[in-house]
Amino acid sequence: MLNLYITFYIIFFFLNHAFAITSDGLSLLSLKSAVVDSDPTALSDWTDNDTTPCHWTGVTCANISGVSDPSVVGISLTGKNLRGYIPSELGNLIYLRRLNLHNNNFHGPIPDQIFNATSLHSVFLSGNNLSGELPATICNPPRLQNIDLSHNSLSGTIQKFLGNCRELQRLILAGNKFSGEIPAGIFPNLANLVQLDLSSNSFTGSLPYDIGQLKSLSKTLNISSNNFGGKLPESLGDLPLTVSFDLRHNNFTGEIPQTGSFTNQGPTSFLNNPSLCGLPLQKTCGGNKSVNFPAKSFPVTGDDGRKKGLTAGLIVLISVADAFAVALIGLFIVYLYWRKKDLNGCSCVCKVRFGGNQKSKLCSLPCVSGFPDTDSEVESEKGDAVSGGGGEEGGLVAIDKGFSIELDELLRASAYVLGKSGLGIVYKVVLGNGIPVAVRRLGEGGEQRYKEFVAEVHAVGRVKHPNVVKLRAYYWAPDEKLLISDFISNGNLASALRGRTSTVLTWATRLKITKGTARGLAYLHECSPRKFVHGDIKPSNILLDNEHQPYISDFGLNRLINITGYDTSCSGGFMGGGLSYLQPTQTKKVNNYRAPEARVSSNQPTQKWDVYSFGLVLLELLTGKSPELSSPTTSTSAEIPDLVKWVRKAFKEETPLSDMVDPMLLQEVHAKKEVLAVFHLALACTEQDPEIRPRMKTISESLEKLRT
Repeated sequence: MLNLYITFYIIFFFLNHAFAITSDGLSLLSLKSAVVDSDPTALSDWTDNDTTPCHWTGVTCANISGVSDPSVVGISLTGKNLRGYIPSELGNLIYLRRLNLHNNNFHGPIPDQIFNATSLHSVFLSGNNLSGELPATICNPPRLQNIDLSHNSLSGTIQKFLGNCRELQRLILAGNKFSGEIPAGIFPNLANLVQLDLSSNSFTGSLPYDIGQLKSLSKTLNISSNNFGGKLPESLGDLPLTVSFDLRHNNFTGEIPQTGSFTNQGPTSFLNNPSLCGLPLQKTCGGNKSVNFPAKSFPVTGDDGRKKGLTAGLIVLISVADAFAVALIGLFIVYLYWRKKDLNGCSCVCKVRFGGNQKSKLCSLPCVSGFPDTDSEVESEKGDAVSGGGGEEGGLVAIDKGFSIELDELLRASAYVLGKSGLGIVYKVVLGNGIPVAVRRLGEGGEQRYKEFVAEVHAVGRVKHPNVVKLRAYYWAPDEKLLISDFISNGNLASALRGRTSTVLTWATRLKITKGTARGLAYLHECSPRKFVHGDIKPSNILLDNEHQPYISDFGLNRLINITGYDTSCSGGFMGGGLSYLQPTQTKKVNNYRAPEARVSSNQPTQKWDVYSFGLVLLELLTGKSPELSSPTTSTSAEIPDLVKWVRKAFKEETPLSDMVDPMLLQEVHAKKEVLAVFHLALACTEQDPEIRPRMKTISESLEKLRT
């Protein structure tokens, strides 16, 4: 009788809990059960006593049409030291869109069932200890865009089914144990791929020739530290010019092709391939045809069968041939001389890398301001290194005393085009010591305004703050101006807000970015040598490092642009790198982050312009809605952008906070007071009257009082 009672009790217990929580909740509890030996507080609020998992740590829900209960659409449990395996029951979350478990200690294979979710668009499982092969079902979700499985122990070969991920934008498999050859036929189907990283594996064989069909690639093609061999396919040159190659530590052979994107790479892109030769490596290829005729013996045999010397006629013939060869060489030298003059003395190392036309690719000598014609120009070309003065004749000048580089090193380093905008062309340049810097090419004009340019650059260079991109050096020449600054490696806030990176914008992360940006702006306004007005604050100008520390870029450049006469028909841009997927912009866009009074051309910039723009950035961080996607104002320049109107109306009508904030923040209910405080601060920043808006110093102090 007692056993029967216990049996009924167990059945009742499980039935009671089965009906207490949704099916999505049960699937998530299977993940909690699969986790062992982890921080007991990591998933402490995942309990079967709840009716819904939507407020659990790391869980995001949304209302799906035709489904009564909110469905789980996101799981984000990063860096929580979770140890265990990934259960197949997660495959029951059919409306899952984003799975982010990177930087934990999960082991075992990736379950095929995960890819049953037809809405899945992002899978971030990097930094674990997962093993096994790529699931054959990985491309089942038709909208899958991001796959990051780097730094695990995955093995096996790459199969052709990977070509079925037709919407894929990022494929990152670095730091695993994949091997074998990559079959042809995959890359032509990945028409939307912008980033490919296969580095630090054990791939072998030649690169498939159709890799050149990745026409959407805009970041780094990284296949370094593998065992690829054979000749480099010329089709790599068909990739966009903005693509950086990293082919180091392989077994490629033969001559580096000199076509297309190959001409935009530096030598470090090809290092540690012992049998690779040709430009830009300093290793010439053998077997080149010589202009001179080969030395050959022409023995002549007489009637008696004995060898005789050369006949007079043959000697004359050889002499004529030698004279012809010498004349040909002379003509070639004359041609090169006049070619230099026609090209205004610009080298391919400079012009192809730091801007220029197709003709200049015929040059071969490294220079910035042209082939030296005078002794003074020769000395300038050798460079007063960075510590030198530069003067009006050209030179590389260090603003930061701790920064050391010579002009020759800068020009010979690997340089990758990052983007073109109204604030110049920007390049990522990897120096010989492996440290990347950002190089901005401002333009070719302003040669009569040298002192004005130098004064402006030094004013920018004196700005030193942890949340402002640091200008390290500059180059001045009559026909070339360069700015060298720190390279910030983790993209920008705009990319993170639009899901283009693996950055997870939790409330704590958003508040950290907000506080750092406010500190940097307050410094520019109050403490910098000139009390700068930035004039173009927006998410794309807030760069992020790997610790999500923000850096303000693009400050103090408008006057430099005016001095150098750069074509500002484009808008946007950045200083300090980070926008590795930025595409050149050819049409002028309306900047919806600008204050209403900033849209009147006769008005002079003020610090209150920056306050308004910062307020819009706050609203975007809070709501997930971008002013850039709003309709621009058309009737009067004093109208408030749509996002500000929408938020003010929502507060006036007492709209629930859950209907206003970014859905990714809904699970962080504990931050409600802080979210409301930032909303009110953002509304104060976006007041119509500039005089009512607070100072950045006041804003920063208010934000610092909020806990993370």
